[in-house]
Amino acid sequence: MPVQRFTPEGLLQPTPYHHVAVGTGSKHVHVSGQISVLADGTPVAAGDLSGQVAQALRNTARGLAGAGATFDDVVRLTVYVTQWEPEKMDAFMAGIESVADEIGLSLPLPPSSLIGVDCLFQPGFLVEIEATALVD
Repeated sequence: MPVQRFTPEGLLQPTPYHHVAVGTGSKHVHVSGQISVLADGTPVAAGDLSGQVAQALRNTARGLAGAGATFDDVVRLTVYVTQWEPEKMDAFMAGIESVADEIGLSLPLPPSSLIGVDCLFQPGFLVEIEATALVD
């Protein structure tokens, strides 16, 4: 396995993600920000953070697969959420948990950042997810 994830002693625990990933693969995979749309551009889960997180993760999985990678190869996830407030964490995690088995995403997550933003490129989208992976 080209990626080892862990949380060293002395870092905040528990968290829904690992703090550190060490990759030994030689092929870098960068999946651009994925939103909650189908391949034809049809929006999915308007106004529903959980539903949008799930679809954005499905799209991220498709991007990874296209490069011969899976979530097991991911060393970093970056998530942008509009109008973020801590009260949204339950809905955010529900979206992840609802799709994790389907897309092969194990918990805790790879090292991740959740960044609150005012808006994304188009109104109505609540979340955008980027992934970086290493593959042998």
